[in-house]
Formats: sequence, C-alpha cells, structure tokens
Amino acid sequence: MARATPKTTIIDVAKRAGVSLATVSRVMNGNPSVDPVLAARVRDAAAELDYTANPLARSLVLGRTQTVAVVVPDLGNPTFQTILRGLSRAAAADGYHVLIADSAEQVGEERSLAVEARRRTDGLVLCAPRMPDGELGELLAEVQPVVLVNRIADETIPTVAADYQTPLHELVKHLYDLGHRRIVYLAGVARSASNSARLAALSAFRAEHPETELIELSSGVDFDSGAAAVDAVIATGATAVLAFNDLVAMGLLSAVAARGIRVPEQLSIAGFDDIPFARYTSPPLTTASVPAIALGELAWHALHATLTHDDAPRSVRLEPQVVVRASTGPAHR
Repeated sequence: MARATPKTTIIDVAKRAGVSLATVSRVMNGNPSVDPVLAARVRDAAAELDYTANPLARSLVLGRTQTVAVVVPDLGNPTFQTILRGLSRAAAADGYHVLIADSAEQVGEERSLAVEARRRTDGLVLCAPRMPDGELGELLAEVQPVVLVNRIADETIPTVAADYQTPLHELVKHLYDLGHRRIVYLAGVARSASNSARLAALSAFRAEHPETELIELSSGVDFDSGAAAVDAVIATGATAVLAFNDLVAMGLLSAVAARGIRVPEQLSIAGFDDIPFARYTSPPLTTASVPAIALGELAWHALHATLTHDDAPRSVRLEPQVVVRASTGPAHR
C-alpha cells in the first residue's frame, strides 16, 4: 500500500478516485447522499493513499471554517467570560470552534476587529458593541451572518439581550424601601447600551419619587474604577450606592472598608451582574443576577440557526433577578 507523504491531499484522493473534490468531501464527512459505488471508490483511494481528512482541507472544500468569532469589549469582565463560556460550550457541541477578540473598551478597534474576525470565520457574534448606532448599522451589513448580544439594532438582526432597565429600577426601589433618599449611581461606559438602560431606569424612578435625590457620578467598569470613586461618593453624603456592575461595587466596598466606613450600617452598596465572587464579598453583595450562560447559549443557537438556515427566534430578551444580600440595609439617620 502506498504510504502517505506530507503532500497527500484531498486533491490526490479525488484524482485517484476520478471524482470531484466535493464528492470526496461528502464521503469523508459521512454524507449518505453520495452514490454507494462512488463512495466505495473514494474510500478505497483514501485507504491506498493513507489519507484522512483534516479540518482545514474540509473547510476549504466546503467553503466553511467550522469556526465563529466573538468580539467582546472587555475580556477581563467575568460576565463576558461567562457569556463566552456558554457560547463556546454550545458551539463545541455542534462541532464549531470559537475565535475571541477583545476590543479592550476601545471603540475605534471594534470595527476592524469585527471585520478581520469575520473574514476568518463563518459567522460573528458582537457582544455589547460600544460603537454609535450609525457605525453599527454599516458594520452589520458588512459582516453577516451576525448576532448581537446586549445591543439592539433592527429587527433583521438576531439579538439576545438581558433587560437591564427593569432590575435596576427594582434595585433603586429596594434602596428606597430601606429609607434611602440620597443615592449615588456610579455610571459605566457612556457608550454602553446597558448603561443607557440603567440611566433610563433612574430617570423613571426620579419621575415617580421626586423626593429622592439620585446622583450620577462617572466611574468605569472595573474594580479600580470603584475604588477610585470613594472620595466622590463620600463627598455627596449619600447613604446608598448603585454601581454599574459588581466589579465597580467590589472596588468601592474595599475602598470604604479601608476608610473605616461600615457597610451597610453607614453606607449601602449594590452591584449588578452577580458574578461568581459577589456572594463572597464582605459583606455579600446585593446585586441583579444576569443569566450570562444562557445569553451565550442562546447567541450560539441564533447564529447556528442562521448558518444552517433553520428557523430561530429573531430576538430573545432575558430578565435578570434581583438578589438581596447583606451589603444593603436601612438608611442611617
């Protein structure tokens, strides 16, 4: 039997069997539509050449890479990590690999990363893109098939999103019911759609409860941002703080502890996302639990349905649940 050489390819098998590359590919992928006689000829040729299909060769023949790309704004954020975990596991179950690109909150990098990633893959997931609506619309037209996570574009683009407005309103109401009337919101990235949803919730709450002072302070999305905000928070005289996410809340928790401020006796603090560490802070953090694994899984199912031309929901919205823990308590008098 002829032994394989490094140059043995699917082209050699097709020539030996006297069939097309597509026929070889279908046989090597177990496609039952190939005539049994041709299939036997291809298998014999492959055996004679000691050839086994490799993923790259198969991708070139089929015009598919069996890989999809995900662009995230901050890979250091545990919520995005969890979304990726859900997506990657679901994709792997369907025989796909996932390429990950991190824009590191640099809006100018998002478009180039997305375009380059899409060129190398079969489809794209944009997770919470920060670019303006106009730029996003132009990009979506260029990189389809594409799925959006936590960003709404138009009804033609499959979207999987969490409702950030309703639970944020519930968190403010929770603090209000505890007697807090001066509350700080540590805002996240201004270009974030989820931050806009949070601001909308605060605006609605102001209209409902004009006696409550809601103070917005610019912050960020990470632990250091929360810690750096401690002086500004103290200066407001607020009795409670809502942080953009759990990382920011945890940074503030650490900083106020270093100042000898007791939580929640002197200052209540709430986060958002319910990352794995939130229940282990001191005290455990009140937050809203975002179903990040489900977001990732649903994003994959939406993209896979597009790739395989199956029916799938065009838009899915999940509801985070408020989780009350010991970091919030009655307002001090």
